[in-house]
Amino acid sequence: MTTAVEEKKKSEVAMFDASMMEADAGSGINDLGSDDLALPFLKILSGLDSKLDDLDNAKRGDIINSVTDEVYKGKEGVDVIPCAYERVYIQWAPRGEGSGAPSSVYKTKDECPEVERSSEDNKDYLTDGSGQYIEETHQHYVLILKDDGSADQALIAMKSTQLKKSRKWNSMMLSATIKGKNGMFTPPRFGFVYHLKSVAEENSKGSWHGWEMSRKDPVSSADVYAKAKAFAESIKKGGVVVKHEKDDVPF
Repeated sequence: MTTAVEEKKKSEVAMFDASMMEADAGSGINDLGSDDLALPFLKILSGLDSKLDDLDNAKRGDIINSVTDEVYKGKEGVDVIPCAYERVYIQWAPRGEGSGAPSSVYKTKDECPEVERSSEDNKDYLTDGSGQYIEETHQHYVLILKDDGSADQALIAMKSTQLKKSRKWNSMMLSATIKGKNGMFTPPRFGFVYHLKSVAEENSKGSWHGWEMSRKDPVSSADVYAKAKAFAESIKKGGVVVKHEKDDVPF
């Protein structure tokens, strides 16, 4: 009797067919816009980062995807394809105040309110006495290349001591050349793969980890190239929203 009941229950259980899910592809997520999504930041973990309390496999100087929490060892690094670049000026409330989000983001220096450089920390503070300051920030939009052949979108924000690294990286891209049927030419920003890792740095104010980049080979996958180009075009059209949060790195 028991066997008959069990067999009846088994026969009543519908077998799942992946085509059922395929028929509903995109349902419930097609209406998500850029304001509903978080573009991951690819950043170097500082010794003050709260992520170190949550992740057993992370340490100071490692590189992390801020959305997926995927960690790349700083000394080993990660491969990326740079897709687009922006220079912005971000206004912040004094450390420990405000929501943690920028007070304002300016596209050009001319748009910024009047500031005065502090000799103590080299920050540009507003002259209105509010204690707010403005940081020149270089935004590098990249594709993170994964071992399985996939690629994730991310943003690398460079400021302060890393502005010199950003300019060096831009120069590396500008100097890259490829031989075509009509001779040598400069490929698009997303034409080459670059390897990024972190290195220890210091000055009179303290120590931290900064970026080090090297150029690898031209992009060889048509699918990845198409994805990088589409990401670049989306940024150019304003289809990507960046939601900055105050960094805990003081240098």
